[in-house]
Amino acid sequence: MHFAHTDRVTQLQERLQRFMDDLVIPAHAQWQRYEEAGVYPLDVIEPLKAQARALGLWNLFLPGLQAHEPGTRLSNLEYAPLAEITGRVPWSAEVFNCNAPDTGNIELLHRFATPAQYDQWLAPLLAGEIRSCFAMSEPDVASSDPTNIALGIVRDGDHYVINGRKWFITGAAHPHCRLVVVMGRSGDAPKANALAAAHSRHSLVLVPLPTPGLTIVRNIPVMQHQSIEGHCELLFRDVRVPVGNRLGDEGGGFALAQARLGPGRVHHCMRAIGQCELALDLMAARALERRAFGRALAEHANVQDWIAHSRVEIDQARLLALRAAWRMDTEGPTAARVDVAAIKLVAAQLQTRVLDRAMQIFGAMGLTPDTPLAQLWSWGRAMRFLDGPDEVHLRTIARAELTRAKTRLATNAPHLRRWMPPHPGDMAPC
Repeated sequence: MHFAHTDRVTQLQERLQRFMDDLVIPAHAQWQRYEEAGVYPLDVIEPLKAQARALGLWNLFLPGLQAHEPGTRLSNLEYAPLAEITGRVPWSAEVFNCNAPDTGNIELLHRFATPAQYDQWLAPLLAGEIRSCFAMSEPDVASSDPTNIALGIVRDGDHYVINGRKWFITGAAHPHCRLVVVMGRSGDAPKANALAAAHSRHSLVLVPLPTPGLTIVRNIPVMQHQSIEGHCELLFRDVRVPVGNRLGDEGGGFALAQARLGPGRVHHCMRAIGQCELALDLMAARALERRAFGRALAEHANVQDWIAHSRVEIDQARLLALRAAWRMDTEGPTAARVDVAAIKLVAAQLQTRVLDRAMQIFGAMGLTPDTPLAQLWSWGRAMRFLDGPDEVHLRTIARAELTRAKTRLATNAPHLRRWMPPHPGDMAPC
């Protein structure tokens, strides 16, 4: 594993950082004014998008990008340090067409779209002309187990009829959102065992927004913060779409959804590391300039401990993210599944921990919109649910470790058996 940046990546880092310093950060105050008014700032974002694309800072996240498609083809490992830079200003990912949930939907369509679906949906997504959302989570089932998904997708001649409810659907309120990728139950496919059947009864369907019968019920606040792009509740009542809008095979939706989640989870973690770096920068600066009990906060031992722990924990998480990205590049998303689970678990918990320390150093100001800390803490807390809760990732990691232990025990590994207590059946009778 070699994580040193290539000359190409170093040059992109420098170009991207200049773009952020010269154009994005000066626009942040204007963005905030729009956000406070509940209006999506298209007149801020669209000019920046045009400039980013002209400078070659476009679609950086897609390893499979083809020569005729707009963007800069980078591996996951090459993209990681760039995502970290954009993460420091959360809304800026859209400037470079690297924003969730579109990145996951683009990767999904890139791998599985028909030619007609490519022309209708993928081409404008790659061009940044439209946005999309991914509708999986539901209010009435434990969506951490996707086999529970209950929204109905029933075939009626040449159409599918969709009925059900989804919620926390990110991006659905964006003024340019034109596509909802919907996961629902399309039938019970006969399989040799119950587990196989549970993973073969769901499909993905592409639903244009708007479509008759599809309603955005509400934009749900997250930790009392209402996103202007939306974390929405959607209601489907007899929504009809052509059979040609199905993505992939009928009954193959579970596998497609899992394929979509892997890279997206790592992208979230890369951006989270950037947000933790920002929090650490602010924490250290505040500690140097603020005084309490006759000396700078930076001279207090507990504050030094918070800063030191944050530094090493961020660096550890970065290395874990780079390893997951490297493994996805070299061995594929399936082989990297445990690595992806590990960084998703670590990054979400890291963000709330580092942001909490920064907020404590800032005092009451850390709870207000005068700094980005409170909002970034809220997003870190949300990350412990989105793209799978902590408990799902812990189970993935534990199962892999236990499987490895069983293999070693089955081969009677001497270095293990030497330290294991004797099995009762191996003991000689008294």
